Amino acid sequence: LGYDFGSEARRDSFKQLMPAYEIDNTAVPANLYDARQMADYLEQNPSEAKSLVWTLNLELTPIYAIEPVGAFGRDAYGLLQEFLAGQVEAEDSEDYVERVSIPGVLSGKTVKLFSGQVVPVIEPHNTRGIYSWKVNTLVTAALETVRATATEATEETMRRTLGSFLNRIYYDLRNLGTTSQDRALNFAATNAFQAASTFAAAVATGMELDSITVEKSPFCRLDSDCWDVKLKFFDPENSRRAKKVYRFTIDVSDTIPVTLGEVRSWS
Repeated sequence: LGYDFGSEARRDSFKQLMPAYEIDNTAVPANLYDARQMADYLEQNPSEAKSLVWTLNLELTPIYAIEPVGAFGRDAYGLLQEFLAGQVEAEDSEDYVERVSIPGVLSGKTVKLFSGQVVPVIEPHNTRGIYSWKVNTLVTAALETVRATATEATEETMRRTLGSFLNRIYYDLRNLGTTSQDRALNFAATNAFQAASTFAAAVATGMELDSITVEKSPFCRLDSDCWDVKLKFFDPENSRRAKKVYRFTIDVSDTIPVTLGEVRSWS
């Protein structure tokens, strides 16, 4: 998550309004590009959040501009301010924010950033699905759901495998989230609790994650858009052993995708 001013005039207006910042009991002019100072200013002046161009970034590159609309727009801007403040926290802090999810609708509009880059605009209509998390915390929470079936020996392996699964989607399979297939894949990473139940069975038998594929589901509910996410595991110590496939179905027809049915597996 990031922010932009869009123009020199808008940037200068913030420069005039933001108070001086104290460093070692010395007042210095506010640094507009210091996320911590901006988050503190927006916390005291929530209405100013709408004057910024909020951006959703992928590897520090803006890919969307975020413009909350509707009756819950104020609440959405409040969450954006909280996420911005969380991103500048120490990595070992409970409030540290590493990743965010912003479900929204492409409005068809574009916004020109201060750098000259033009990005499309997404419009969140409410706060449903707007989340933030830290990978290590997400992995720990997901493991809590399967702790009853995991031994101490497999728990560390599951933590490593689940972390590898999330990082693979974040970096190897990164996408813009515009197609149904991409949204199903992204939701699989967000809903790590579903994946944890899958890893619990695979890791217990000494297997490792091999590949992640998304296919159109052969059947679906009426007026739905269903996709099958398949996780394939292999035995790193025995290449002749049959691979294990785990499949769960995701319906992406709504703003927030949902999982359908139970996790199925076969060799």
